[in-house]
Amino acid sequence: MCPALAFAADDDRATARVRAAPPPAVLSLSMTAPRAPDVAPPDPGHAYWQRHARRYDRSTRLLDGPLACARVLAATAVRGRAQVLELAAGTGAFTTAIAPEVGALIATDYADAMVDQLAATVRAAGLANVTCARADLYDLPYADASFDAVVAANVLHLVPDLPRALASLRRVLHPDGVLVAPTYLHRATWRAALLSRVFALTGFPGRRRFDADSLRAALAAGGFEVTRLEIVPGPFPIGHVEAVPARADRAAPLIASGVSSAP
Repeated sequence: MCPALAFAADDDRATARVRAAPPPAVLSLSMTAPRAPDVAPPDPGHAYWQRHARRYDRSTRLLDGPLACARVLAATAVRGRAQVLELAAGTGAFTTAIAPEVGALIATDYADAMVDQLAATVRAAGLANVTCARADLYDLPYADASFDAVVAANVLHLVPDLPRALASLRRVLHPDGVLVAPTYLHRATWRAALLSRVFALTGFPGRRRFDADSLRAALAAGGFEVTRLEIVPGPFPIGHVEAVPARADRAAPLIASGVSSAP
């Protein structure tokens, strides 16, 4: 368990609750990184991630604490799922946490340099149930409803066209599947908002600054019902979100813990 799952929101204390489920049988897939057909970069941030792939892990050390907690929550959310897709996997920070909990995992990124780092991480960890691939988030090369979980960690604040991105995720997610989307909340606190503006000066390709309320609203506008939203505190708080495809005949209960919508 992550010790930081008990955290403060404003002056109140809330303890996060993590659901448990039995471990799955693990399938064996390739760990290689096949190249997808050439895809036009969907945003100018592509060059940024190409340049920073090798030093990305070093640059995120400031965020190691909240990321560790977010990985625990993400791994728990997908435990027991058979077919899982990870988008914007980067160098594999979440990949190594969720892979042992699922049957088969396809971990993707749209930057070749990131996929190379990701494949190296997967090989070093000996994760035989992971396939690494390059994929355009807007044009995923997978059939409709082919995954029972989709993980999109710390990417929703980066994509230029969020409605289109969410539509793409929803297309490949089974109607009974779950979207797990831990997301940096650059507007959750005044410190995060200030740090976010400093990051922007370095060329960081952020597109929007979420707080808990605006993240929930964006997912609802994209056709998802949020069933769980928790805040992991840190320099940039992380909003751990679990959501299901919205259906007229289903009203998903919201479990909120430590949610703060401070500007």
